[in-house]
Amino acid sequence: MSAKKEPSVWNGFKAFLMRGNVVDLAVAVVIGAAFTNIVNAVVKGIINPLVGAIGTQNLDNYSSCLKDPCEVSANGTVKSGVPILWGSVLGATLTFVITAAVVYFLMVLPMSKYLARQAARKAAREGTKEVVQVTELEVLKEIRDALVAQRGSGGYQR
Repeated sequence: MSAKKEPSVWNGFKAFLMRGNVVDLAVAVVIGAAFTNIVNAVVKGIINPLVGAIGTQNLDNYSSCLKDPCEVSANGTVKSGVPILWGSVLGATLTFVITAAVVYFLMVLPMSKYLARQAARKAAREGTKEVVQVTELEVLKEIRDALVAQRGSGGYQR
């Protein structure tokens, strides 16, 4: 009776932590958290003042009322009515779009171009190796054919 030993929970947990994806994800979360501060500063320092030239600098102040009278306290709790706080949604959307644009143009696009160049160089190197290998094969065939011809013409006898 052979008992099949199952991997321990601890070993499974260690294997999970040592996967490359987990480490990559952890790095991405830390970088993303730090990057959020930069994006928030851009929104508060540049976007909100530009919007403030038209209206208010704080997008959270933009709202509509579905049921009058709408009263919202300073801490954001609704006292009466049904307010739609579309300014907050607009601010969050702008933050998302700015974040996505910065990530794409400063990280994704340059990295994809770099990887494409690396792949092209690798393909060119492999293409050269194939040409060299084919050329060597052709030379060996020519040598063989010359030896066969030499043997057939009496130049080489046993």
